[in-house]
Amino acid sequence: MNGGGAQMSDENNMNDYHLLFNNNNDDDDCHCHDHPLILTKVPVVLAEVDVQIHLDALIKFPAPVLEIKDIKKSIKLTQCRLLLPTKKLFVKGFVRKNIQYASPCKNNIDYRKKSISSNLLSLTVDIPFQSVTEIKDFLAKPDIPLVNMRNEFDFLVSKHLPNGCQKNKELQTTDLSQFHQESTQFYNELPYCELISSNIIEWDEAIDRCPLPYHLGEGTFTKMEEKMVVDLIIKVLQKQQVQIFHSKAHEDKHDCDY
Repeated sequence: MNGGGAQMSDENNMNDYHLLFNNNNDDDDCHCHDHPLILTKVPVVLAEVDVQIHLDALIKFPAPVLEIKDIKKSIKLTQCRLLLPTKKLFVKGFVRKNIQYASPCKNNIDYRKKSISSNLLSLTVDIPFQSVTEIKDFLAKPDIPLVNMRNEFDFLVSKHLPNGCQKNKELQTTDLSQFHQESTQFYNELPYCELISSNIIEWDEAIDRCPLPYHLGEGTFTKMEEKMVVDLIIKVLQKQQVQIFHSKAHEDKHDCDY
């Protein structure tokens, strides 16, 4: 019985929390009397973008290839930047490919038995890519960076005129030997990315295949042309201040001045 009561208490506590974004405030209709305000800073999803990239590459093998056995691929992102205040998302990275292939052994092709002995080799290549995508609709508005400011100011200085000038006269000007400045710098939150998923469709073709004598349909090649269509789903986030309300904290306070 105690375990069940504790579980229901935890569920009630979880239901006490409600998330409210800053742009949902309604000054005309205040409902904060039972939900005191708590401020927190959490990652906010700005957008979820589908980026499509087209690739065309030429792969050269160090040894003759009789047959491709397997190809394993993975996406590596090296840069993902949302350039504010624009809506341009810059993506850069590469496709890592590990190609396992059979290569005929040298001087070990039996033309009488029509058999071919091969070694199983592996080649790993990185195929770079880059793309620029425009985010058309934001799920949440990004915080636009605040611009740094720098202002100079001077003080009035009175000096006596040098000898030879009129007496009882003063020169009023600024002192060139002094420098005064006020500078303000803002440390804005930089949006960042998370790679959610990737999908790769590829087409590979040998371009220098030479047939082997006495072996019908067999041949070797060292160059392969490939074309790929890469689809990436990227989540763009930024740390922002959001409002959280707790229905049981400070119920006696009714302050709606946000």
